[in-house]
Amino acid sequence: MNQAASIPAFHVMAKPTGAICNLNCAYCFFLSKESLYPGSNSRMSGEVMESYIRQTLEAHASPEVTIAWQGGEPTLMGLDFYRRVTQSIERYRKPGVTIQNTIQTNGVLLDEEWCEFLRENDFLVGISLDGPPEMHDFYRRDKGGRGTFDKVERAARLMQREHVEFNILCAVNAVNSQHPPAVYRFFRDEIGARFLQFIPIVERTGDRSVEPERYGRFLIQIFDEWVRRDVGSVFVQTFDATLAAWVCGQSSLCLFRPSCGEFVALEHNGDLYSCDHFVEPAHLLGNILRTPLADLVNSEQQRAFGEAKHTTLPRYCRECRFLFECHGECPKNRFLVSPDGEAGLNYLCAGLQAYFAHVEPYMRTMTGLLEQARPASEIMEMLPVRFANAKRNDPCPCGSGRKFKKCHGS
Repeated sequence: MNQAASIPAFHVMAKPTGAICNLNCAYCFFLSKESLYPGSNSRMSGEVMESYIRQTLEAHASPEVTIAWQGGEPTLMGLDFYRRVTQSIERYRKPGVTIQNTIQTNGVLLDEEWCEFLRENDFLVGISLDGPPEMHDFYRRDKGGRGTFDKVERAARLMQREHVEFNILCAVNAVNSQHPPAVYRFFRDEIGARFLQFIPIVERTGDRSVEPERYGRFLIQIFDEWVRRDVGSVFVQTFDATLAAWVCGQSSLCLFRPSCGEFVALEHNGDLYSCDHFVEPAHLLGNILRTPLADLVNSEQQRAFGEAKHTTLPRYCRECRFLFECHGECPKNRFLVSPDGEAGLNYLCAGLQAYFAHVEPYMRTMTGLLEQARPASEIMEMLPVRFANAKRNDPCPCGSGRKFKKCHGS
């Protein structure tokens, strides 16, 4: 059944090696998913790969379609697998459709041959790096317990040299969250990265999670440096998503959108799950070798999963002035109780509220610039004047409500 005209665009995160990885990162939530497929070799067959690509391309009427690979560690499939991927894409790609190839990797296996392939096929590479060596190696270790920073940095340098487009995925955890300026400057100045994702680690047990208030301070301190010198030259996913909510009325990031359901996870054997964070039996939609991918994405089960994001919001969230830019963040993190005793409050709420309150005046200014068809980067020229004219006991020009001497004047 061809539903290309009736379903919304969706994004599939394909896991060709399932949960199998060549590292043993302490906070990885996906390694345990190997238990879902006991006895499996956890390698995607050619049949599943072809079905994924064909059905994804058939289901979309949009001019650009993303083919995404994650893990586990997707490079364990080897280059020949991805050469066959690109051949399949050309076989099923509709005329005039642009393909965005993406792969998320720890970078350990990348070499010159990989980089040549990635560049020639216009792959956007996400590489996992948690900051300088002592921060990265604290949790991101190999199977033998050794740090992996040197190998990951080598991969980043190699991609730069070989002109492979990449962005940084940084997991914000209990360790690196204590050093936001150092983390940001390392990526910007040492690595030379221009696209950054800061993903909070949230666990219900253990001591690796970023504390909610510290997560807010982490974002705020990086934002304060970014908004003064890097708007338009460094792109931080959280900041872009917040600005999108101000400009468009809805965030560009699934975490902050009012409903879920457009981002599904495909296991190595063709099983499709409601979300990468919900790869568990209760959220198994079916198998694409037996049921068309479009039908699974558009199923009543998936619709209910997506709608639950807003129907289960506690009143505390529904009445929050930051609802339009947050929408309760990711459902996987909603395990606290709200101040009025209702279940379903997001673990990160306190930090996110602090962040949204802090950036509000800046977002309002950048929104005004964009509405005048002026670049948001002009805010960098405006801020020095506003702050230079502020006296110690004046309200801070950032809009925090505090005196300048206690806020940015410090």
